[in-house]
Amino acid sequence: MELWVLFGSFLVLMLIGVPIAVVLGVSSLITIVYMDIPPMVVFQRMASGMNSFSLIAIPFFIYAGEIMQYGGISDRLVRLASGMVGHIRGGLGLVNVVASMFFGGISGSAVADASALGTTLIPMMKRKGFGTDYAVSVTVTAATIGLIIPPSHNMIIYSIAAGGTVSVTNMFLGGFVPGVLVGLCLMAAAYLIAVKRNYPREPFPGFAALLASFFGALPGLLTAVIIIGGVLSGIFTATESSAIAVIYAVAVTALGYKSLKWEDFKRATVNATRTTALVLLIIGTAASFGWLLALNQVPAKLYEILRAVSDNPYVIMFIVNAILLFLGTFMDMAPLIIICTPIFLPVMKAVGMDPVQFGIVLMINLGIGLCTPPVGSVLFVGCAVGKIKIEEAMRAIWPFYAAMVVALMAATYIPWITLIVPKYLGK
Repeated sequence: MELWVLFGSFLVLMLIGVPIAVVLGVSSLITIVYMDIPPMVVFQRMASGMNSFSLIAIPFFIYAGEIMQYGGISDRLVRLASGMVGHIRGGLGLVNVVASMFFGGISGSAVADASALGTTLIPMMKRKGFGTDYAVSVTVTAATIGLIIPPSHNMIIYSIAAGGTVSVTNMFLGGFVPGVLVGLCLMAAAYLIAVKRNYPREPFPGFAALLASFFGALPGLLTAVIIIGGVLSGIFTATESSAIAVIYAVAVTALGYKSLKWEDFKRATVNATRTTALVLLIIGTAASFGWLLALNQVPAKLYEILRAVSDNPYVIMFIVNAILLFLGTFMDMAPLIIICTPIFLPVMKAVGMDPVQFGIVLMINLGIGLCTPPVGSVLFVGCAVGKIKIEEAMRAIWPFYAAMVVALMAATYIPWITLIVPKYLGK
């Protein structure tokens, strides 16, 4: 009965449009009162969920992403990507994906990626004769690569949700190959649609111009190298690397490129503060919700249900993916990581999946959710930038969904895609 109260109140509050952080907190409070547990436990669990040293990295990574977004790094990455792949049929679509792979490795934020690159590329693609639905679809789906290619603050949330048993460093390393794989799948979809619609290609700028674009973008590209290299060499921890990322972002944009103005700096600071407050509130209320799930033995009960459906590990993996894809359509990423990790991680470990591999599978799953209605935040940003209705964008986005699902299935059933880099470089 306790679970009926918990999930029933959760669904009712969701359906009437209550913000997700409030939904998680209020449904937890209602259930605790029903179970005759002191209500103060909700706030204790919220405080406990937010009281983690590793969480210090989240506001810094968010801040670094905001500074880079306003500091003009995206324009240089677009020029580099255009020189690399723009001359292929439908080149600007491929440029969009490649630029997202670069920018994702710098900001770690899908929303920042869609906003920064979309503002530049979507109008450019429209002027060149690309359909708005195509431009928005490429931008939105490519932006999720930032969740997979390190550094990603969502990987830190996953590590905490896993009880600290999963190394943040290994999660960062595990995202490299899957992130590239997602990018290649999206590039294939973008190219096939561009050929079908006969979209134009960009002229090749020449190797001299390409080399100049590379050196122009190099300081920004070095962000991920400095973060991962510093962690692996032991110079600083994964948490300390987030502060290094902020210092480096300010140095590159304000002193190197001289493109970060004082007004942009203030705007980045306010946005980072607002986003951090929202993320930490969600983490706190989700921790309370997750504690109730564990108290009522939901992970064990779910595993028994799945075992009753099938003993085949591959079937169980497929079912878990289907559940995560469904949940991602109506819940945001951070609360789902906090809630789903304690539930599904034991199940996936029981069928032989490595925790790092499951973390990457979770990132890809929930990344797809950010591109789907009714609450896909990245989809909303892309449509707002492209000045297009969500219904119009949905007509062109299906091939990109299919491409991401192909990458998801590969990451699920081929472990070495995720584990090969942590195996040789991890700690």
